[in-house]
Amino acid sequence: MSHRLLRLSGGLFAALLVGCGAAPGAARDTGLDELLLTSLGPQLILPGTTVVLEGQGFVDGDLGVSRLSFEGFLQQTPVRLSLPTRYLSDKRLEVAVDEEFIAAVGGHLDGMMYGKASVEVRSTVDAQLHHSSTIDVDVDLASQSTPSLDLVGDGLSWVNQPIQIIGAGMLLGGAEGTSAVRLTGCFTPTGKTTCNASVDLTLPAAPESELDRHRARFPYATSISGIGPGHFAGMLTLVNHHKGGLELSSAQRPVSFDIQRPIITGASTTAASLGQFVEILGGGFVGGQGSVAESTVLQLLGTYTDKAGKQTVLDLVLVPEFVSGPRLRYVLDESDALGRSIDLRRSSGTITATVRATVQKGIEKLDGDPIAVSLQIRPVKQVLYVHFLSSYLSSLRLFGLRAADALVRARVLALSAQLFAGVNVEVRDQAPTDFALFATVDVAGPDPNGKGYFGYDNTPGKDVDNLRLYDHVGGVNAVTQADGYAGYGGVFTESFFAFSEHPNQLASAAETNELFDRLFDPFRPDVGGTELTVPELITLAPRELSSGDDCPAQSGDRAMQVSCAVWTLGNLIASTMVHEVGHSLGLADPHGSPKTFHNPGDLPNRLMETGEARPFTERALLGDGPAQFCRDEYTYLREILGSDEPATLFERQPCD
Repeated sequence: MSHRLLRLSGGLFAALLVGCGAAPGAARDTGLDELLLTSLGPQLILPGTTVVLEGQGFVDGDLGVSRLSFEGFLQQTPVRLSLPTRYLSDKRLEVAVDEEFIAAVGGHLDGMMYGKASVEVRSTVDAQLHHSSTIDVDVDLASQSTPSLDLVGDGLSWVNQPIQIIGAGMLLGGAEGTSAVRLTGCFTPTGKTTCNASVDLTLPAAPESELDRHRARFPYATSISGIGPGHFAGMLTLVNHHKGGLELSSAQRPVSFDIQRPIITGASTTAASLGQFVEILGGGFVGGQGSVAESTVLQLLGTYTDKAGKQTVLDLVLVPEFVSGPRLRYVLDESDALGRSIDLRRSSGTITATVRATVQKGIEKLDGDPIAVSLQIRPVKQVLYVHFLSSYLSSLRLFGLRAADALVRARVLALSAQLFAGVNVEVRDQAPTDFALFATVDVAGPDPNGKGYFGYDNTPGKDVDNLRLYDHVGGVNAVTQADGYAGYGGVFTESFFAFSEHPNQLASAAETNELFDRLFDPFRPDVGGTELTVPELITLAPRELSSGDDCPAQSGDRAMQVSCAVWTLGNLIASTMVHEVGHSLGLADPHGSPKTFHNPGDLPNRLMETGEARPFTERALLGDGPAQFCRDEYTYLREILGSDEPATLFERQPCD
């Protein structure tokens, strides 16, 4: 699939609304309609512990001051607590077990504390105190923790394999301190009858999950026995290293590890394109930061057959990134051995080969067994990450539409994908983890350049043929500042108030259109409109529009007013964003003058025209639009980002 059309079906659209259950409340949009506390942990609290509160509807300091409220007992003594929290996200708050916490529970941590907990927020919007529902809490307080060890996952293993340990009382890191294992014993290499010199090593043990004191893993490090294979026999002790220097240990347990040669068992994907990660799965891999003398390479032997049937013999050594003993990560790169053998930008086909891992530590080298592989090389793809900044959300409040955030984002993604139809661009709203090379465009609030731009491409010069793949349309670029251009890039949502006949100092009223005010005034708090709230949104259940033919809505039809506002604002952001991304891809006139950035003249529905030639109705898809790439631009984009999907069939405007 050459691009992802991230549209919300009617069912998904409704799910965004129904999933936020809350009773109708105040007319002001506090952002706290969804406030809910669902869990508190860990169950054992020590000095330095970070207590994690999970739920939904949490707000940052701009919207309210949040505290953890607790009422119950410590042993038999009544306790009431109100403790400051740290905001991490709308689903997570944290409370530090520091001197203030310890003083609040009587000066020391000792005993069982049980009762009811909630989150209370003093809103900066309506100045009221808002409470979540309460949850039952039953936690243990202690000044230290002695670990116990029940089980070690020994037996068949590989170098750097994470070994599971099961027990209790482990430390979680941070200000608490850390847990580790002490491993003593000796290693007998395969083919020998006597073991090497005895070892006595301490290795870090990381919890399997951040609040889990019962399960942790430590790596069978190369410092124990080299890169194998062979047999290790010895004893293992679990040790807690508390902050301040206190060490407490478990009883010893005997352990036995049969270390195998390195092995490849599979890969994360069977098809990839330039800049994409291929994860190699297996065991016994070595390397990583600080391991200058350790490395893992992949030896690949086979053929590449392109889609025309031409074959290329491959005998390559590839250097992947070491992630862990069971996992390597290789990125398709034009500059390495594979990229020099295959034109990853213009060719597509299939690699049929064998691959094996070769690990090395110092002068010691060890080959794994080869495994048959097949990897499709796909046409180059531009992954585009749409990054909605917090300033965008703040500006959305000025429209009175913060509650419709998810719907506006969905409309942005849907139109963006539509405008790139037939071009190998994939639009996402989550940062990619499967691609090393991807472009980012920031959707922000006000224009930091102070120029009232709707959007600005601050990437360094025209990237003709899209050689970079990793442009960032956003942030600040010192190179463009040095050239005398505006330094900050992205899409600036607040600047759209320039279309309003009463922007109220939010923007300069330079391109006013009475439709803008008819669409957004019903929600704008600065002109007497009523902000949309989550409970109201749920009740209204506005529909997803496929056109703006019925916009603006009739007065009194609040549901349709929401639908039209979402349609319009999403289209304004998307059409501006794709225009700026077009610049970063080399438009307009990629092979002409490097200073030609826009189409000449003024024709209807041409996306890469100057801002003055792109009226509000065209940008917003209200009777006009959508603006599209003109003929030569679309042909160029198809050439540099070839797609398996057919070209769009409608007639495009000429470019000159």
